[in-house]
Amino acid sequence: MSDKKENISQSSAPSPLGRVGEGIDRPKKSSFIQGQITSEFIGNSIAKHQSKTTIGAHNIFLGQVRADVIEGKTVAAIEYTAYEEMAEQTFYEIREVAFAKYELSCLHIYHSLGIVKTGEICLFVFVSAPRRKVVYEALEFLVEEIKEKTAVFGKEIFEDESYVWKQNT
Repeated sequence: MSDKKENISQSSAPSPLGRVGEGIDRPKKSSFIQGQITSEFIGNSIAKHQSKTTIGAHNIFLGQVRADVIEGKTVAAIEYTAYEEMAEQTFYEIREVAFAKYELSCLHIYHSLGIVKTGEICLFVFVSAPRRKVVYEALEFLVEEIKEKTAVFGKEIFEDESYVWKQNT
């Protein structure tokens, strides 16, 4: 077993400071943003990483609200709600697993709460690493884990203001 895995297995609880077992002084941040995630927010997030010169690759997933047609009705928006404390803990745990599994430099997860209209961004996942291959693998892992495990719920609101609860696929 590698030293990294031994450090992780010896930890009795996830550290709120960053990578498990590495002692990085990085506090938990909220993963939630009210309303859409703007292009300015995304651009600023990218720009903040320009000074981190050990990073050689970034990868980004942007989830956008689609104008799906369900039973003849067109989705106009999704209203996102969450069990926030539970969802934040799940985001944190997913993040920690990703740091343990992949050689990442940075990892950020942001999800909308409230109403997000079709065409707007509702999920922003941003990973950085020294090399490109790992960011592709990590990003796919992260998005699938988020969709499967996080207590975030979407109410699809139709143009006629009726709604259905979204099923994650």
